[in-house]
Amino acid sequence: MSPSRSTKTKTRTKPESQDRALSFLTLQLPKSSYAPRWWPSWLWLFFLRLTVLLPLAWSRALGAGLGLLMMSNRKRRRIARINLEMCFPKLSLREREHLLRRHFIVSGQSYFDLAYLAWASERRILGKTHIRGLEQYHDLRGRNIILLVPHCVGVNFSGSVMAHQRAQFSMIKLQRDPVVNWLLNRGRMRFGCFLLSRTQGLRPVIRALKQGLVFMYSPDEDFGERQSVFVPFFGVPTATLTTLGRLAHMTNALVVPCFTRLLPGGWGYEVTLKPPLEDFPNGDRVHDAARMNEALEEGLRSMPEQYLWTFKLFKTRPGNAPSPYG
Repeated sequence: MSPSRSTKTKTRTKPESQDRALSFLTLQLPKSSYAPRWWPSWLWLFFLRLTVLLPLAWSRALGAGLGLLMMSNRKRRRIARINLEMCFPKLSLREREHLLRRHFIVSGQSYFDLAYLAWASERRILGKTHIRGLEQYHDLRGRNIILLVPHCVGVNFSGSVMAHQRAQFSMIKLQRDPVVNWLLNRGRMRFGCFLLSRTQGLRPVIRALKQGLVFMYSPDEDFGERQSVFVPFFGVPTATLTTLGRLAHMTNALVVPCFTRLLPGGWGYEVTLKPPLEDFPNGDRVHDAARMNEALEEGLRSMPEQYLWTFKLFKTRPGNAPSPYG
């Protein structure tokens, strides 16, 4: 638990075949992280560290309480309500409110699980991880693979644990808070997952894929109309990146949908690997983007509370229509 031991810069060991031009992130804390403005983050970090000593079911109970507290955030609650109303119009208001409450509960639990992923023993973590579809995933050895992973509450958990099966990397957005950034990346890198920053662009992604590393990719965010097409997501025309199809084409990669479910109580996580998308890509970027959203929706419908509904998923509207978030 000593900060002097855990905050040393750690250089990631890179695959022997890796091009020198590839530069993955290292786990480090800048000197600026010790400034007074980040002291509340340090207190939260030390508290989370202590929760690892508890049984997972107990820390999950604390996380449920945190989730209900998070639900008092009017801005996030409003965004989630708008998203759920747009995506599930057939549900009654009472059903959507129940779904909203379940979403915030699992979100709070996932925050406590960040500490579990960062500091619990390897045996504890792997013992609480249940992977479905692993045999068919192993059958794909020798092929370039892109794991299509939606932004669920357990996304960091699956990204780390799947690296235990085969060397992989991911692309992340760095946080402004260096202490939170360190905690997230410690968990993400736990089993050898390499990290790239979004600011590095796609060139290192293509290099790493061609060298045989699995790419864990989460493209389900609204990045504006410039690099997107409008295709349905839960029946809503959504600005959707076309990057997945281009990456799969350039690297001859198979796209394997991967979904992570936070299980109730102290049961841990379930990671489900689907068969690779067939006839993907087909060369039509609109068709490929629609197929991607369809695959994501298929996996999410059985666990809608797990998706990050607090994202502004539909802020970019067709025809420059106003954002539903106001």
